[in-house]
Amino acid sequence: MKIGFVSPYAWDVPGGVQAHIRDLAHYYQNQGHAVSVLAPATDEGLITESFVVPAGRPVAIPYNGAVARVLFGPVAASRVRQWIATEEFDILHLHEPAIPSLSLLACSIAEGPMVGTFHVAAPRQKVAFAIAPLLEPVIEKLRARIAVSEVARETLRIHLDTDAVVIPNGIGANFFADAKPNPDWRKPRTIGFIGRFSEPRKGLGVLLEALPNIARIFPDVKVLIAGPGEGIEAMQSVNPALRNKLQFLGRINDDEKASFLKSLDLYVAPNTGGESFGIILAEAMAAGVPIVASNIPAFRHLLEEGKYGSLFENEDASSLAEAIIDLFKHDDKREGLSESGLERAQRFDWSQVSDEIMNVFMHARAPEEKVKLNSETRSWTRIFSREDEMT
Repeated sequence: MKIGFVSPYAWDVPGGVQAHIRDLAHYYQNQGHAVSVLAPATDEGLITESFVVPAGRPVAIPYNGAVARVLFGPVAASRVRQWIATEEFDILHLHEPAIPSLSLLACSIAEGPMVGTFHVAAPRQKVAFAIAPLLEPVIEKLRARIAVSEVARETLRIHLDTDAVVIPNGIGANFFADAKPNPDWRKPRTIGFIGRFSEPRKGLGVLLEALPNIARIFPDVKVLIAGPGEGIEAMQSVNPALRNKLQFLGRINDDEKASFLKSLDLYVAPNTGGESFGIILAEAMAAGVPIVASNIPAFRHLLEEGKYGSLFENEDASSLAEAIIDLFKHDDKREGLSESGLERAQRFDWSQVSDEIMNVFMHARAPEEKVKLNSETRSWTRIFSREDEMT
């Protein structure tokens, strides 16, 4: 099968959506399918995958508590049109087709079998789909819709009054299970955090606020922090006497991330909101790391209300400290979470997730036909004014 994937976000900027597309594309390619990915790119030189077609430089816009780098407008539409016309895909898999970027353009431009995957979780008061009246006729062209979680599905139902089958994000479970710990990181009572810690919603501030209470009971505690951002700035909120308990690793690659997780006693996810799934939790479980996570809806669903990880009250540093102290005090609890997490992680392995997605593809392709251009697209793209262009 010839599969076209469209990423709405810059390919060379780390993100869960890009990682999902990349890993799924690799998996299908290894199974013998032909794949091509169209994506924005801030620097084409940073793209290492041969199947990625850069569509142009994105612009940064505030979105769902973060910054999204997206690409829209007539120039982007022309590149999408050329890509579709050249490739003749059997199926198009569009990610986040409800935001103004390449997936939305592809959905409007193409005809034929198309599947949309929706990742975002946005409450009604933070409407992500500001152009919903224009989106609905375009989204209706999708022959099937996937939501990565119940939270993402509910967001879709609220904003676009449509439904989706829930298929979670995928991981390579064995990749994390077989990783080796890094001796330089493997210390007694090591806590780990990964994320863009400059974004408040990732919750690093909550973890740092909880540190004094944790260190009072366990003075040997160590916190490893990975991800893009300025460690010096984050340090300012920490008591100078506790700063030696923090180690900032900067951005880490996939191999380093697997080793990072294997080096931990606990993985802490203090995110305060805006998450639709929590791929890092699935990866941590696959690595056998006990998890402490905020009780936001996405994490509650993923951890099944605390069955596969300890939950604490969102944005409550005291509650977080209590959960961490409790697990450090009780080895049996940590071991139980580690064992159950390893079993739970198999649900998210690509061997299962990719089959479920392929079943959706096959359903969308009946009756079978190639994806082709929509001759009426040009009039639709003119709906957007020059002020809305993102080229």
